[in-house]
Amino acid sequence: MTGGEYLSLLERSPKLAHEKLFGEYYNYVRTIAFNRLRSTGTSEDVEECISDIFAQIFFTFCEKYSNGDMKGFIGTVAKRMSIDHYRRLSRKAGKTVSIDDEGAPEISSGVDLVGESENSELRRILIDSIKELGEPDSTILIQKYYYNRRSQQIGTLLSMNPSTVRMRCKRAAEKLRKVLELRGVKEGMI
Repeated sequence: MTGGEYLSLLERSPKLAHEKLFGEYYNYVRTIAFNRLRSTGTSEDVEECISDIFAQIFFTFCEKYSNGDMKGFIGTVAKRMSIDHYRRLSRKAGKTVSIDDEGAPEISSGVDLVGESENSELRRILIDSIKELGEPDSTILIQKYYYNRRSQQIGTLLSMNPSTVRMRCKRAAEKLRKVLELRGVKEGMI
């Protein structure tokens, strides 16, 4: 799209002109911003920079750019604004806050270590309890509840009648419930 085409479309429908310009040049602008900010910024920083670039283009484009292709103008704006964002992010990165400061935000990894540890322990207890049941009960329970297989499929795997598999599965589940109760694991914990 040339500058003249953009201006005539802008006069008819500003929204459509902005959408067309954004659609046509988004990848070009994103490449420029990403290449400049990839070492210091996050993906949110890159997207913020892209938004600022397009805002600048929409607000500053005037008739003096109406001759020829707009790519040069857009590239110049994108490079300059990406450099400005890079400088801003670099200055922010230089600021550090002591963990001992009362005003310092809590640092969190987002991982619930206590919950993960409890789940890991429950999984270990469950697997040990299933193994205690012996064969073929442990295989039947694992195939049924972990792999979500039907009695017919499990029967074929173990050379058993499907009705026998269902009966053994019911009895094994009851035995497992009792074993888990003895180990202090209540229903609903797993």
